[in-house]
Amino acid sequence: MAKNTYETLCILDSNHYARDPGGVSKQIEDLITEAGGKVEVNRLWMEQKLAYPIDGHQKGTYWLTYFEMEGSEVPKLDRAFHLCEPVLRQMTLKLDPRLVEPILANARGATPVVSKDAAAEADDSGEASTDSDSDSDS
Repeated sequence: MAKNTYETLCILDSNHYARDPGGVSKQIEDLITEAGGKVEVNRLWMEQKLAYPIDGHQKGTYWLTYFEMEGSEVPKLDRAFHLCEPVLRQMTLKLDPRLVEPILANARGATPVVSKDAAAEADDSGEASTDSDSDSDS
């Protein structure tokens, strides 16, 4: 089976993360590698007040992880995230193969380089946004 690239956004318990940021990030990375994945980028996104309380928590730390994994192993990883104490919520998405390199470059802090072929494919498939969509000023 082919490996896919996934993005997982975790909302972490801010208190856990503040006490041991390195340990919590290592714990997330270990969950992914134990499930058979290979972490590409693992980083803090932001910390903010939650829209509604989750298990009594008013504030959450958002952690973004990009990794490569067999699709059949994702349910096992999902279960591991549910059992992980610092993780309040998580969402995993499969990335479109055409967008993997620019997204990973952006996550690493580099300027993504999009080839003309990839840009043309995105235009053809209707995934590119246009500025003409917002004509509400007229």
